[in-house]
Amino acid sequence: MKDNSAKNNFIMQAGILAAAGIVSRIIGLLYRSPLQRVIGNEGMGYYHIAYAFYTIILLISSYSIPAAISKVIAQKLAVKEYRNAHRIFKCALGYVLVVGGIASLILFFGAGLFVPPEAVPVLRVFAPTIFIYGILGVLRGYFQAHKSMAQTSVSQILEQIANAVVSIGAAYLLIRHTFGTMELPADETEKMLRATKGAVGSAMGTGAGVLAALLFMLGIYGLNKGLIDRRVQRDKYHEVDSYGDILKMITRVVTPFILSTAIYNLSSTVNTSIYTKLWPKMRDLGTMDISARWGIFSGQALTISNIPIAFASAMAAAMIPTVSQLVAAKNMDGAREKIGLAIKTTMMISIPCAVGLFALARPVTGLLFKNTTQEAEDLATKLLMTLAVSVIFYALSTLNSQILQGLGKLNAPIINAGVALVIQTAVAIALLLFTDLELYSIAVANIVYSGVMCVLNQLSVRRAAGYRQELVHTFLIPLLASAFMGGFAWAVYEGLLLLTKSPSIAVIPAILLGACVYFILLLVFRGVTEQELRGFPKGHLLVKVAKKCRLLK
Repeated sequence: MKDNSAKNNFIMQAGILAAAGIVSRIIGLLYRSPLQRVIGNEGMGYYHIAYAFYTIILLISSYSIPAAISKVIAQKLAVKEYRNAHRIFKCALGYVLVVGGIASLILFFGAGLFVPPEAVPVLRVFAPTIFIYGILGVLRGYFQAHKSMAQTSVSQILEQIANAVVSIGAAYLLIRHTFGTMELPADETEKMLRATKGAVGSAMGTGAGVLAALLFMLGIYGLNKGLIDRRVQRDKYHEVDSYGDILKMITRVVTPFILSTAIYNLSSTVNTSIYTKLWPKMRDLGTMDISARWGIFSGQALTISNIPIAFASAMAAAMIPTVSQLVAAKNMDGAREKIGLAIKTTMMISIPCAVGLFALARPVTGLLFKNTTQEAEDLATKLLMTLAVSVIFYALSTLNSQILQGLGKLNAPIINAGVALVIQTAVAIALLLFTDLELYSIAVANIVYSGVMCVLNQLSVRRAAGYRQELVHTFLIPLLASAFMGGFAWAVYEGLLLLTKSPSIAVIPAILLGACVYFILLLVFRGVTEQELRGFPKGHLLVKVAKKCRLLK
């Protein structure tokens, strides 16, 4: 393992992590369609109801560990305290073993307090995954602190592959073992049992994926153990931090990370409770229909809209050690430069993705999911179009949350997320009570939440770093180029659809040609410089192509 702080820029590392994140999410999407055919929308609904509460416990116990550990270890590496950095790593492992163990027990024995009876077995299957994820998080954070994202990237892809294989296989075997057939039962009670068994199998896949990723990271750590030990032995810094002081520091840093991430993601759990628990009671609706519609929202529209946010999450992971080291070195000018570049790069990716999802919502949904009714297809399409704008807001707010943590402003994201959560909850309930928007109320609340977070976090970064975001090249030019791209991609799709009569065949060229048009227009409008383009993965190749096409001088 090399310490790449001197020569690797964070955009490149973010690109590596983003590529893995996008590949992982695409794998996740591709297996959702066969999984949906096995367990049905009701099974998907039970899975996502349980998953929402599993996520909250995971967020509180382990999810923020990679970012927090990355920050504190990066600060030690910045001043070459290799022995103390490794002691932090070992202390963090002890921390997650205790916290993760307690969280897993709470989730297993308290499952009935969180979810409806049908989803209780699903939530209990999720419980051991929290314990495993904590260890995985420490290992990922350790390598990220060294600005080396390749290990995390490969582990994410392995995690998703194992998840996909086991989810489908376990769901199929459980249903087959219970009923002796894959046919849908006529009895409502048996339908509910079948959906629960399928959701349990899918939850087993989540645990198998995390375990596969952990085994890979342990192997990578083992390969680097000799180098790590030699660097610790050569450390000339004599003041060794005690484990007691390290534990206090970890707790002091991890707690705000946990609170920020938990509140930031709490909107999903709140919305799940509002729609699957409160809404049926208000309107005396059947839980099976509600679960099926929620499965379409969370399992299809929300899942697709989350794919582009992978880049923002990767950029955020790369930003934490970079900004933390610059702040530790009191180089605020360098920190502001990195913040500006990170935000601009994130918007260059997120804005066209949002426009593309809006323009091609129906064929994209149809390509990835096989809805059996026109009503389900229409619902998934319209929900995705509604959620498209939230892609931009979530990308920017996710990045700025991590920037604030890297700047040491750990409480700002917590306060901002809390304010946004209160506002979005009020909006969701009001829209459900006083309008006929029904499930679209939750989609609108999602937009409100991400929009409020986006604005509040941006203002907090400006105050914390004395930073003012450039607007034209960061937002306006990507938006203009994306508008042309969206129109062009839609026209290409409609034209190919007339020729081929196949939405699946027509949508792929539309996406690829749309991406090419966006790249060309971005260069024509001078939205990106040659230096910025070189910072992207394969950036030198992109520059070479652009110069041959006379798009760059």
